[in-house]
Amino acid sequence: MKIFIKYMVSNRCRIMLRDELQKLGLHFVILDWGEVDVMEDLTAEQRLQLSEGLLGTGLELMDDKKSILIEKIKHIIIDMVYHSDEIIKVNFSNHLSEKLNHNYTYLANLFSEVQGTTIEQYIINHKIEYIKELMVYGELNLTEIAYKMNYSSVAHLSNQFKKVTGLSPSHFKKMKEKRHTVEEETDNES
Repeated sequence: MKIFIKYMVSNRCRIMLRDELQKLGLHFVILDWGEVDVMEDLTAEQRLQLSEGLLGTGLELMDDKKSILIEKIKHIIIDMVYHSDEIIKVNFSNHLSEKLNHNYTYLANLFSEVQGTTIEQYIINHKIEYIKELMVYGELNLTEIAYKMNYSSVAHLSNQFKKVTGLSPSHFKKMKEKRHTVEEETDNES
């Protein structure tokens, strides 16, 4: 029996989920972020206990098929943006359709209806957040980041970055460096 968990975003979440399932004496395999294969059928009482236990950890048991599909969309996007070691060259709409066995138009309409934003904007927002991380860590320059994130040019990345954050990438980086310098000076004065 498959169950689906909302808000699974880290290994810490996996550990909390595992603990809750073990408390109930269930045999299970955590398949993917938010997806668990439980070997037994859950009784109504076990389902209620699991649901209450998960809520206490900030996780949520999902029953609604549309909500489950939305979470799967989010996890696929996050996995592609943050966890893919390969350069992102694939068309997101095709990738989502193939992974979820649904027409992209259906997925896009459902996502917009439930989330109040488009899949495209959700992808852009996550790409920009990841670009911020890459800039702060300073391991890649902007040209390398644009290539890694599959932007056609640094100008395209810069325009999208400014639309989302209100800052140019160079201004963002200067602000972060300035903040870091101020924090170091404050630490040295202590």
